[in-house]
Amino acid sequence: MRKEFSMRPIRIANFSGFFGDRSSALAQMLRTAGADVLTGDYLAEVTMSVLAKQRDRNPGAGYAASFLAQLRPVLAEFAAGDGRIVVNAGGLQPQSLAAAVREMAQAGGTPVPVATVVGDDVLDRIAGTDAVPGSDDFCPVTANAYLGGWGIARALADGARIVVCGRVADASLVVGAAAWWHEWDRDAWDPLAGALIAGHLIECGTQVTGGNFSGFAATTLSDLAFPVAEIAADGTVVLAKPEPSGGRVSVDTVTAQLVYEVQGRWYANPDVVADLSTISLEQTADDVVTVSGTVGAPPPPTTKVALTGVGGWENSMLIGVTGMDFEAKRQVLEQGVRAALADIAGISTVRVELLGCEAQAPTSQNEATGFLRVVAQGPDESAVGRAFSSVIVELALASFPGIYLTAPPGRATRLGAYRSVLVDQAVPAHRVIDEDGSIVEIEPPAVTRTYVEEFDPAAEPATDDAGDGNLVEIRLGALVHTRSGDKGGDANVGVWAHDARVWAWLQNWLTVPRLRRLLPEADDLLIDRVELPNLRAINFVIRGLLGGGAISALRLDSQAKGLGEYLRSCRVEAPKALVSELTY
Repeated sequence: MRKEFSMRPIRIANFSGFFGDRSSALAQMLRTAGADVLTGDYLAEVTMSVLAKQRDRNPGAGYAASFLAQLRPVLAEFAAGDGRIVVNAGGLQPQSLAAAVREMAQAGGTPVPVATVVGDDVLDRIAGTDAVPGSDDFCPVTANAYLGGWGIARALADGARIVVCGRVADASLVVGAAAWWHEWDRDAWDPLAGALIAGHLIECGTQVTGGNFSGFAATTLSDLAFPVAEIAADGTVVLAKPEPSGGRVSVDTVTAQLVYEVQGRWYANPDVVADLSTISLEQTADDVVTVSGTVGAPPPPTTKVALTGVGGWENSMLIGVTGMDFEAKRQVLEQGVRAALADIAGISTVRVELLGCEAQAPTSQNEATGFLRVVAQGPDESAVGRAFSSVIVELALASFPGIYLTAPPGRATRLGAYRSVLVDQAVPAHRVIDEDGSIVEIEPPAVTRTYVEEFDPAAEPATDDAGDGNLVEIRLGALVHTRSGDKGGDANVGVWAHDARVWAWLQNWLTVPRLRRLLPEADDLLIDRVELPNLRAINFVIRGLLGGGAISALRLDSQAKGLGEYLRSCRVEAPKALVSELTY
C-alpha cells in the first residue's frame, strides 16, 4: 500500500444494496463517485437460500451472476484506472465467480488482479455438532459464517484490484477497505468502529440517500443516488452523494439507515463492536452529513452462522371482498376452507387473513374493496398444491356474497428454512487466495469481549402527555419517522424524532406496553426496547413476529418492511403544543 494514501480519507462508494439492485449503478458510480474503492453488497438471509437452489440446478452456480453483467461493460474503463472493487457477490461459490471475472478480463484483453476471500462455508465443520439446531423438519444445506474485513484488507495490500468474497458481514466490505488504506492495527477500536458504521450506512445503497424513507414526499426519488462515504484515519465519516443526482442525504435519512435492522446499543461485527449511543450526526452541508464520535470496543468471541435448508411447501390465493361485513365474510370463508380441508392430509398450517378495512363512505367499487389472503403450508406438495387450490375454487359459489378470485390457482412452491447460530470465531477458516494462487491465513481476533444488552424496562409511561393536558388526535407519523426490517424471525423498528421537543414526548410516551397496544399481533411476544438519545431514537426488536423468517413466514410482509409505516399511520393523542409546531 502507498503511504500517501493515509494522508487523506479513503473515499468508498456503494453500487449494490442487494442481489437484483440497479444494473447500471456500477457504471454510474465508477464514472461519478471519484471513489478509491467501490463496494457491492449482494447477500441477505433470503439470498443464500436462492443461491443454494441455483447451485442445486447447476453445480457451477451459486454466486450473484448479476455482478458479471454489471462489470462487463465497464471492465476496460475500470482496469485503466487505479480504483478497487470489493464485493460479496461470491455467495456460495466465491472462487467460481473470481474465475469468471478473470476469464472475462483475459478475453477482453484487460487482465486485473483478482483475489478471493473464503472460509465462510462451515457446513462440514459444524455438521453433527451441537452448533446445528436439531429438528426433524430442518436439515441445513448451507452454513455460512459472517467473516470480518481483515481478509479484504490483506487482499488489497497484496495488490488485488477486485476482491470477491463469500459471506463476509455486510459492513466488512468497508471495514476491510478502510483498514487497508489507513494501515490500522487490529485493536484500533474507535477508527474501526467508525468504518463499521460507515459500512452499515452504505451497505443498503440508496436506503441512506432517501430510498424507503418515511419523508419521501420531500425527496426526489428519480435517479436516486448511491452513497459515498469518506472515512478519515480517526474513523470520522462524511456521507454524501455524487452530483447531480436524485435523493438527499440528511440527518434523518442517515438515522433511518442507522437504526435499520439493529438489535440494541451494541452493533457487532467480527472485527469490532460499535456503541450506537456514542454516534453524533451533523448536517455539515447540503446533502452532506458528518458521522463522528463513534466509540469502538473489541469484537465478541463468536460470529453468526446463517443456515439455510429446504422446508415444506406453500400455496396461497387472494380473494376479493367488497362492501360491508369484511370480518364476517372472512370468518365464513375460513370456516368453509377448514371444513373442506379437514380430511386432506399433508397440510399443517392454514391462515385466512383480511387485508385492508371497510371504507365508510366509498365512492367507487375499488374504494370498497379489500382482500382475503388464504395461505396453506405443509409437507405434501400435492396436498398444498392442487388439493388446496381446488377447495378454494369449489367455494366460489358457496361462500359469502361478492366472492371472486384475483388470479387462477397456482402450484405449491418450495419453502426455504432458516436458522442462525453463533460459533467461536476460530471455527471459520478465514483465508485469502491471491491472484497467483497463494493462500494467506487470517487469524481470528486475539482480543474479544462478551456483551450483554441492557434493554429498557417495559414500564408504563409516567404520564400520557408529557405535562400538557391539552391533547389532540393526530397520526403518529406526523411527529416521527420510522424504519423497519427483519433479522431472521425477529422484526426491528426504529422510531425517531426530528427535534428535541418531540423527542422529550416520544421518549416518555412510546413504551413497550404502548407499542403492544398499537401492534396487537405482538401482544404475547417478547419486545426489547433501547433508547438512543444521541439520535433521538428508540429501537424495538419484536422477537418472533416473523415466525420462521422471510423465506418461510406466513406473514404477508415477511420482512417487516412496512411495519414502521403501519405505526406511523396509527392515530394517537399528542400535546397540542407539539402538533402546532410541526415542521415535517
